[in-house]
Amino acid sequence: MPKRAIKAENAAPAGGPYSHAVVAGDFIYLAGSVPAQPDGTRVTGSFAEQAHAAFRNLAAVAEAAGSSLDQAVRVGVYLRDFADFAELNEIYPQYIKGPELPVRTTLPVPLVGFDIEIDAVLYTGA
Repeated sequence: MPKRAIKAENAAPAGGPYSHAVVAGDFIYLAGSVPAQPDGTRVTGSFAEQAHAAFRNLAAVAEAAGSSLDQAVRVGVYLRDFADFAELNEIYPQYIKGPELPVRTTLPVPLVGFDIEIDAVLYTGA
């Protein structure tokens, strides 16, 4: 199956040697998005400000791949502090909408320099 790498101009640059996303068959695999501006400047401040920035980056990558977060079938959310879980659940539906919600895994991880990272898998088939 051929695959195609995606580079999103309207999202924060990749933080290492990887693609923003890869299209493979009927799926788009989005790399982890962090709270940063498209110029690479980190978004600091409250958890909410960081979460919105990370979701905006994820949405920009989905758009660059010709899709949207509405096509998400799996979302992974990684939190520096699991105490932010309730606030995440308030912000999440602003970007990931129903009625067919994707599966989600939320894990606490030792992130350095930011409070949240989000990745996703999108389905583009029929």
